[in-house]
Amino acid sequence: MSEQAEHGKRPVSAVLAGPYGHPFHPILVTVPIGAWVSSLVFDVASRIVGDPGFLTKGSLWLIAIGVLGALAAATIGFLDLMAIPTGTPAFRTGVTHMSLNLAVTASYAVNFVWRGADYGTPDAVEIGQLLLSAVSLAGLAAAGYLGGRLVFRDGVRVVDEATQADAFEHRSRHDRHP
Repeated sequence: MSEQAEHGKRPVSAVLAGPYGHPFHPILVTVPIGAWVSSLVFDVASRIVGDPGFLTKGSLWLIAIGVLGALAAATIGFLDLMAIPTGTPAFRTGVTHMSLNLAVTASYAVNFVWRGADYGTPDAVEIGQLLLSAVSLAGLAAAGYLGGRLVFRDGVRVVDEATQADAFEHRSRHDRHP
């Protein structure tokens, strides 16, 4: 394995970014993804039901939770990016992944402010707000694809193959590690 590839697998700070083979960024991204997907479901439902007030407010708060979660994930993700040697294709993919995610987070922050102006009204989510969420979610999917590429193709923050191979060794019951 090349020295640069090995460098991309090790955390800049194991305390902040997660130990070798156990990065924190992937678990943190579940918060904004789940919140923003749910907010879009609430948006669509608010346009269908007779009394959309609860759904409209719920969507607003899900967007807020997603923005806060995205900021936490971005902080840790930035540490993962710093583990990748600059000038490499993996680093360029990481910068594109980060840029898309920051743009998506900014668009959701704008959507939150836009909706906040209408907070007290029990009306359905406006079509423009719903469309902004849908476009933002599409951007999030593109960014997620690039994040998956960093892990599954480039092996960023993934343990080396020798460590992985150990998980597939056949051992007797007495030879196994706890």
